[in-house]
Amino acid sequence: MKTQHRGIVMSKNGMVCSAHFLSSWVGADVLSRGGNAMDAAIAMALVTGVVLPDMCGLGADAFLLYYDGKTERITSMNGSGAAPASMTREYFVSRGFDRIPNKGMLSVTVPGAVGLYFKALSSYGTMEFGDLSPYAIKYAEEGIPVSQRVQRHMRIELEKLRAYPSTSKIYLKNGNPYEIGDILINKDYADSLRIITEQGPDAFYEGELCQKMVDYSKAHGGLFETTDFSNYDVTVCEPIETTYRGYKVYETAPVSQGIIVLEELNILEGYDIRSMGADSADSIHLMVEAKKAAFSDRVKYFGDPDFVKNPIGGILSKEYASRVREKIDLKKAHFEGPEVNPFDYDGDTTSFVVVDRWGNAVSFIHSISATWGCGEVVDGTGILLNNRAATGFNLIEGCPNCLAPGKKTMHTLNTWMITKDGKLKWVGNTPGGDNQPQCNMQLIVNLIDFDMNVQEAVEAPKWIDLQSTNPVSDWDGKTQLRIESRVSKEILNELKERGHDVSLLGPYGGSGALQVIEVNENGVMFGGSDPRADGAAIGI
Repeated sequence: MKTQHRGIVMSKNGMVCSAHFLSSWVGADVLSRGGNAMDAAIAMALVTGVVLPDMCGLGADAFLLYYDGKTERITSMNGSGAAPASMTREYFVSRGFDRIPNKGMLSVTVPGAVGLYFKALSSYGTMEFGDLSPYAIKYAEEGIPVSQRVQRHMRIELEKLRAYPSTSKIYLKNGNPYEIGDILINKDYADSLRIITEQGPDAFYEGELCQKMVDYSKAHGGLFETTDFSNYDVTVCEPIETTYRGYKVYETAPVSQGIIVLEELNILEGYDIRSMGADSADSIHLMVEAKKAAFSDRVKYFGDPDFVKNPIGGILSKEYASRVREKIDLKKAHFEGPEVNPFDYDGDTTSFVVVDRWGNAVSFIHSISATWGCGEVVDGTGILLNNRAATGFNLIEGCPNCLAPGKKTMHTLNTWMITKDGKLKWVGNTPGGDNQPQCNMQLIVNLIDFDMNVQEAVEAPKWIDLQSTNPVSDWDGKTQLRIESRVSKEILNELKERGHDVSLLGPYGGSGALQVIEVNENGVMFGGSDPRADGAAIGI
């Protein structure tokens, strides 16, 4: 089904796509001022921390891919933080926990985003941090209107926000959610941004902001020590890759779950999915089954490469994909389990893409994990911390992603690029927790197999396959397939007949906010931005 409510945005001089119009505007402004793709990306990241505070910010993690227009080389950066040195499995088990609490200071890992901002800018940017931070500082200090989506998250997570005085005094109004359009001001956050602008990343990982975060942690039952911050460093590495129908697809390396997208594509490559048709029972069923296989492998094999030997080469071999296909029944839903984590984590994240006039490109994603992260703002800083330990680690001995001191959790965040003969063709991503590698797969298939343009591809009906929410110990092996209601009843009934537990979403009710830029041979860029979010594609 090809649907398109927004036009394709086109430009030869640069393009940005994001999930919030102010983020897109800021990125476009930086490009218009002569900045390159990385300059624009860092300014956009800082602004989204203010306009989408429920999703990201200085307390977040971040990942990116960077494409160098001259060398045609792609670099991966991992800005995720580790568990504190005192955060052990035994700590939780001895206190009667069967999983890490999903809010409060025991759920937090070291935020890595700030380190990535500076590492990326110094490596590939042309501007100084101080040239880019004033946008976010202004918005935080003068205030921004509360959007419908942010206000909705205030209502949904009201009890979490009320639980912490340092948080409720910023993100609630007399103990209640702001009204849509109310002005939200966070002057402490503006001051923190100023400190980081003046003193650099050391202010966050060794200086006064670090000390405030550690002091707050100790006063509120957390485990942070200053050394947990000072030991942090950004990981710069080669991306992982595979080929798909003559294209080369690049993803962020573990601990990012980008491996899932590549395995899914390897499995799909063995089928003539084009002939099945977009949004048909055959194509949806096949992609769902490929998703299940790849998610199963993530849980079985992957974790922090400093702790776990990740079988990337084996999993991404075409031979392995062929063996997986032998287990897929094209007429019956099937899954081999059980899993050690339920895949029902939606996640609250934001992502964006940038291409500049010189052909450089950035695919960027950052997140505080769940909506409003751990729920706690560090007093005097305005910084809302993540709850990545809770949403990422488990306490199951022998599992690759079992909690350990100094370990980084296997991460929902991932982002991708596609080239043809070395030249950048598409750069894209989406937020959405464990929904990300499902939605990214669908977007890539829409572009390559179904010949959709960028806006058609992001607007196409979306599905999400979720494991049932039964506790792990008595999981019955069933999954739930949530599909936007624009798919016909006949197709939905056929999927049910194949054994899928189908649940309907609204016409555009799927999670995530797909963003994609296509670069054509004549240099014209096409931008597509998901109408399920509040963002926009803007050409220069």
